[in-house]
Amino acid sequence: MKIVIAGGTGFLGRPLAASLAERGHTTVLLSRTATAAAGPARSRTVAWTPNGATGVWASEIDGVDAVVNLAGESIAARRWTAAQKERILTSRVLATRSLVEAIRHAATPPPVLVSGSAVGYYGPLADEVVTEKTQAGHDFLASVVVKWEAEAQPAAGPRTRVVTIRTGLVLERDGGALPKMLPPFWFGGGGPIGSGCQYWPWIHRLDWIELVRFAIETPGVSGPLNATAPNPVTNAQFAKALGHAMHRPAFMPTPGFVLKLILGEMAEALLLSGQRAIPAKAERLGFTFAHPRLEPTLAALFK
Repeated sequence: MKIVIAGGTGFLGRPLAASLAERGHTTVLLSRTATAAAGPARSRTVAWTPNGATGVWASEIDGVDAVVNLAGESIAARRWTAAQKERILTSRVLATRSLVEAIRHAATPPPVLVSGSAVGYYGPLADEVVTEKTQAGHDFLASVVVKWEAEAQPAAGPRTRVVTIRTGLVLERDGGALPKMLPPFWFGGGGPIGSGCQYWPWIHRLDWIELVRFAIETPGVSGPLNATAPNPVTNAQFAKALGHAMHRPAFMPTPGFVLKLILGEMAEALLLSGQRAIPAKAERLGFTFAHPRLEPTLAALFK
């Protein structure tokens, strides 16, 4: 297969491309800069401008077997000023709109668009079990994800199905959120954040990659798909498991008000609240997680 990956040079896109290459597939990585670092084997990088319109790059979409959309400003790159919140939203909306326009104008549109999304769709919830049928929340992140997913829907048609992959906290040692959590634990100051009662839906990066591949290869997959492990945990349980895996104490709580002073609105949305999201649709369709439980997952990552 030939697969186009927008945002294919980042923490998720690059290992996804490498995994696809190992299975004999070729990938085209869309990047904002023509000078992006070389991608994995069997891939090439093409410059694009995700401004809501198409361009020369759009010819790469015609006749491919799948498009994966991972483009967008990092939600945790910097404090959420009004300008940063606008970048978070517009980067996702315009990138998705560009891809959809390319798909709609392709002579041979791809059979599937797997478009990025997030469990932030559901908004902050307590211990309610969250599936793909749960309604959208009302905070900033939920509003972003609702608009993000809406931009992908016009690509759906008789020849293209759309999957919006609602990703949780992706775990791996070389990037994402996990490395940022480690310093306090290394120095013996790790522990729960805030009350510790908030749920953190997580997934090992290898399972995330396999779930994307499953979405590409399984014709029965469409609509929202929770990319989270079957066993979400509270923040307190996460801290305890992380401390155990690192052989470090995990009893020093970080007060919520401190995080709010440092991070502002972002602290509440990303750290002090969460969703007890489970992959109901993926399991119903037969997907099997290689890393279903947190404790052995973290133990393996720190082995």
